[in-house]
Amino acid sequence: MSSHSSQAVASQSQRGFSLIEIMVVIVIMGIMAALVVPNLLNRPDQARAIAAKQDILAISQALKLYRLDNGRYPTTEQGLDALQTKPTIPPVPHNWQPYLDRLPMDPWGNPYHYLNPGVHGEVDVFSFGADGVAGGEGVNSDIGSWQ
Repeated sequence: MSSHSSQAVASQSQRGFSLIEIMVVIVIMGIMAALVVPNLLNRPDQARAIAAKQDILAISQALKLYRLDNGRYPTTEQGLDALQTKPTIPPVPHNWQPYLDRLPMDPWGNPYHYLNPGVHGEVDVFSFGADGVAGGEGVNSDIGSWQ
């Protein structure tokens, strides 16, 4: 093989992309990003909602144990703190024990809320969601034990 033919092969293998090829790739990547990014941005909100539902389920289970031991749920005034600290507000439970090591905050950094009697059932445990206020729609809506 002559040096001339090896140079021709080398120059063909080093050929780059044309400007049009690069522009086509950039446009395709832009279209893909426009389709994928909105879906990825919604995932953190969905993950927070799922985490809130799991917390509410754990708190609800602890409340059921409290009721089994003490014959009633904590009052609204005693609140969820009754699951980790013995209430001093009447009615003081006689068979109290710690039901949770700590009360979790909702995924948005706010405390969970508790009502006895609840609007949606026997007792309600809920988070106001991303917006932190009652009501709302979509990812901002309330998440509660009634769901």
